[in-house]
Amino acid sequence: MLTTIARVVALLTAVSLAGCGQTSAIQATDKSKSHFADAAFKGETVVLSQPTKDSEQFRLFQQGATGYVSLQSVRDDVELRAVQFCERKGQSMNALQETTSTPPHILGNFPRAELVFECSAKAAPAGSPQAEDVKFTKLSNLKKLLDSGALTQAEFEQEKKKVLSQP
Repeated sequence: MLTTIARVVALLTAVSLAGCGQTSAIQATDKSKSHFADAAFKGETVVLSQPTKDSEQFRLFQQGATGYVSLQSVRDDVELRAVQFCERKGQSMNALQETTSTPPHILGNFPRAELVFECSAKAAPAGSPQAEDVKFTKLSNLKKLLDSGALTQAEFEQEKKKVLSQP
């Protein structure tokens, strides 16, 4: 009897704690507003990288269910969801901007994280045939410029060195 009551109490506690969390759908940034924009407790925004020209950007927000949830776990969940979203599109996730809540995480200021990201083409791994094809194409183009007189031999050697040193 006691174990049944303990299980019910544990279940109710878990449901009540989990029921207060909030997660947004992944939305295009041009059609959504930051959850931090009108919030009573503002967060800190960090620019992680610059967007690719003409790329579609997405926004994803998550809030912990209580102040006992770590901010890092909320951030990890947001990043994982963004990576999975881009992988379903056959692309890789590029984080552009992150806004996180600032402590103390009390009185309704629960750990929150918002990620603005883009999905971009997956880079070919170094040493892969695709990466080698890119190098070959760049070297061929440099050779054509040398042969046409657009580059001097010194300029050609300098650019060739740059191409060959790339992973």
